[in-house]
Amino acid sequence: MIDLRNIHKSFGNLEVLRGIDLHVDKGEVVSIVGPSGAGKTTLLQIMGTLDRPTSGSVVLAGQDVRSMKSDALARFRGEHIGFVFQQHQLLGEFSAEENVLIPALIKGTPRQAARDRARELLDFVGLSDRRTHKPAELSGGEQQRVAVARALINNPDMVLADEPSGSLDTRNKIELHKLFFALRDKYGQTFVIVTHDETLAAQTDRTIHMRDGLIVTPDEEQMTV
Repeated sequence: MIDLRNIHKSFGNLEVLRGIDLHVDKGEVVSIVGPSGAGKTTLLQIMGTLDRPTSGSVVLAGQDVRSMKSDALARFRGEHIGFVFQQHQLLGEFSAEENVLIPALIKGTPRQAARDRARELLDFVGLSDRRTHKPAELSGGEQQRVAVARALINNPDMVLADEPSGSLDTRNKIELHKLFFALRDKYGQTFVIVTHDETLAAQTDRTIHMRDGLIVTPDEEQMTV
């Protein structure tokens, strides 16, 4: 599903990723952990086609995305990848249901089909009775579940999450973590989650440890400079 080979990424003279090889199978839930500055978010952005590597190969769902032009890459991203961020990034003037279905309308899905899918997902994440509420009327945990439903509206092959539980309290973290696995089991998506949450990392199928722009063993990740 995700195949990265010898990924390097530099910003000027700063080399952030220094040769990453990573394969993630369809249906896996994988966590990426490591100290701040390890390159985790940069790797996730390259995986999500939001940024391009300086060198290396990026193959997603069987497609070599490095060879795609910008328009084709944007279409691929909208069809195959869902994103969940720490700060929800919901549009305040729209209801929960409207926030979820907007990506489907952008893709060109007929409005009724998009609405039906949004309601199905909101029901699955336990928010069917909150679908007409705007973000300001929802708790932090509810907002993040809306964001997860939005990430799934176009039936993506993979969902990439960057510190998705970072702003949640303990109870809502637990509920969100359970939700990721329930979604994988029901819809079959691949999840890659950047996290500092050791509880979430311990629950995933596999944990990738990063340090100084490289994938390392757990012992190496814990070493101090």
